[in-house]
Amino acid sequence: MNLKMNRREFLAGTGALTVSVLLPGLKADAATDAHGSRLGLKPDQLSSYISVNQDGSVVGWIGKVDMGQGTEIGWLMMIAEELDLSPDRVSMVQGHTEKTVDQGGASGSTGIWAGGAALRNAAAEARRTLVEMGAVKLGVPASELVVNDGVISPRNAPGTKVAYGDLIGGRQFDVQLEWNKHYGNELKVQGKAKPKSPSEYKIIGKPGQRRRDIAPKVLGTADNMMVDVKLPGMLHGRVLRPPVAGAVPVAVDEASVKNIPGVKIVRQKDFIGLVAPKEWDAVRAARQLKVTWSDVKPPFPDQKDIYNHIRSAKSMKRDEEVKVGDVDAAFVGAAKIVEAAYEWPFHSHASMAPACGVADMREHEATLWTGGQKPHHCREGIALMFNLPEEKVNVFSMVGPGSYGRNDSGDATMDAAVLSKAVGKPVRVQYMRHDGTGWDPKSPASVHTSRAALDKDGKVMAWDYATKGFSRREFFRDEGTPERTLAGQLMGWPLKPVWLMGVPGESYSFAARRKTSDTIGPLLDRASPLRTSHFRDPGGPQIHFGSESFIDELALAANSDAVEFRLRYLSNPRDVAVVKAVAEKAGWQRHVGARKQQRGDVYVGQGISYAVRGATRVAVIVEVEANRKTHRVWVKRVCVAHDCGQVIAPDLLQQTLEAQIVQTISRSVYEEVKFDNKNVTSVDWQGYPILDMKDAPEAIDIVLLDRPEIPPAGAGEATCRPMPAAIANAIFDATGARLRQAPFSPERLKAAWT
Repeated sequence: MNLKMNRREFLAGTGALTVSVLLPGLKADAATDAHGSRLGLKPDQLSSYISVNQDGSVVGWIGKVDMGQGTEIGWLMMIAEELDLSPDRVSMVQGHTEKTVDQGGASGSTGIWAGGAALRNAAAEARRTLVEMGAVKLGVPASELVVNDGVISPRNAPGTKVAYGDLIGGRQFDVQLEWNKHYGNELKVQGKAKPKSPSEYKIIGKPGQRRRDIAPKVLGTADNMMVDVKLPGMLHGRVLRPPVAGAVPVAVDEASVKNIPGVKIVRQKDFIGLVAPKEWDAVRAARQLKVTWSDVKPPFPDQKDIYNHIRSAKSMKRDEEVKVGDVDAAFVGAAKIVEAAYEWPFHSHASMAPACGVADMREHEATLWTGGQKPHHCREGIALMFNLPEEKVNVFSMVGPGSYGRNDSGDATMDAAVLSKAVGKPVRVQYMRHDGTGWDPKSPASVHTSRAALDKDGKVMAWDYATKGFSRREFFRDEGTPERTLAGQLMGWPLKPVWLMGVPGESYSFAARRKTSDTIGPLLDRASPLRTSHFRDPGGPQIHFGSESFIDELALAANSDAVEFRLRYLSNPRDVAVVKAVAEKAGWQRHVGARKQQRGDVYVGQGISYAVRGATRVAVIVEVEANRKTHRVWVKRVCVAHDCGQVIAPDLLQQTLEAQIVQTISRSVYEEVKFDNKNVTSVDWQGYPILDMKDAPEAIDIVLLDRPEIPPAGAGEATCRPMPAAIANAIFDATGARLRQAPFSPERLKAAWT
């Protein structure tokens, strides 16, 4: 690969961008046809997951995507381990619908424990197959062969050898796997071979693997960036949104943009957009086009009334997820009752740039480029929207400006598809900041109420926890059907809301426990700027803000230290271990109540919180500084103890945890969607501020509890859960002020700090 060409020259010459995430110097030349499509792409075929190039390097093919956490490194380490190959000789192709099996994209922290498990099993089977081929080639029993960096040789005659590339380089494996007949996150495959035991590992769990995507992104040399996609004859699109949510276009004055060359107006039902040959002309036309909107009643309450609205709103669905013992009887006989309520606002994804999507819709086929995290689901939605067979829709997964749930990428891609189909040419839709922050799906606002009954000795007799809020999956978590997108809703697709919120993940052994979750309906059911869906760790931060803040209040009511209180009631040994580990790392000093330690105008405090997400458990201790004059809260230090089972790539895992910490500090201390009764008003970085460099922690200390005997669990979201409560608990220790509403802004701290 000695071609000297920058990415813009490449695009100008070819007119299209096709992405493979590969290590420089390696080629995904195996198992593809002349057009780059996979041959025999089936979920029960080994070649769908592993291929060997002619030079003996290996390509892993996965239907998931690395959203910027470095998951790719974990995948290739698992492949390299099973194949006894240097990780430098393994590359990955991710998330292309023509080249990879549908494994659910990126969701639910399933990259390693689901997607990686399939790759691990496939790689183990590939090694078994290659060793058997080598046995035939060398005339030596397979049991007497060893593998060193992709070279097979007899154990006692290393000079006699054959390399992987010599055996099958550039050709497909003809090997069938056992497949559980599921697609998406649930897909599982298994060959005859068993993966290695932890005692045999040479690569997994070892530090030193560096990410391959950082330098190209920083230097602008990456060839898989969403914003760089250009096609011959491509037009630039914009979609117009109403000034009052729920209003629809009544009349359009096309003459108002006649001075802008090449503008075409697209109106389909309540969807209204436009295209132009030049992007600046599309921007100008969107600003200039005169639209008469229907007169509608403003759909939203005043922002100050949102939590009262949640409390009084009809429940669309109640989930009583935990009920142990007789909770009501315990309260009747209680010596002391403790209760509190906690409030969490809407959040925007606020990706560092708004979304972009490109679509080339033809009569009988379609090709799309998306920055979304679920390309196969994007294909499903496009196929339904335009009545195309799924095999005629090809979606390329590109690197977008942000993800972690259902952000605005799915909407931008569907908007591009609608416009492209209408004008018969490829269309690129690049949202503006006000489109992204104003109209992206939001993390739901919610209220979390806890009550506890204590006996005369301070022992907890019962805990009654209740969540109530908007659904964290109002229109599901992806763009797999048209009604999950703004375009589909505007064009009248029937809605299929999912009512779901959730309850805390923990192992407290209170004698009586009840945990319920009530989901309320949306403020506006169609094309709403406050529609709600998945954000990173859907529902986790807000739910555990309510539960773990209350556990601290309960510890105080029981005259107990917060760490000791948790250890007294935790029943799972792994949960106990993370709490003990983080307390030791942070140098926790036993105390009861707020210490209000002061250094001039600055008060300092520590707070603890813990949570379980799936098979992952996390405990954090946060040290904050609260300024008496400015009322600014600074999260100075964060200590984390993290147990996700087997650790694949410790360097990358630590970086993933650090990123979650910084993102959740931002959500806890700074972020809150602002709105009036007509629309979202926080549509720029001033209206919706996020944490910047000066607000980042001074130190993040991480303890990884590696458990090689336990399969790896998800690690991309769990640390988000305990962070808000740990910060609130630390603020209380520093100031004596208990903040029960997020974000923990200077205004709120000032009002609470007496």
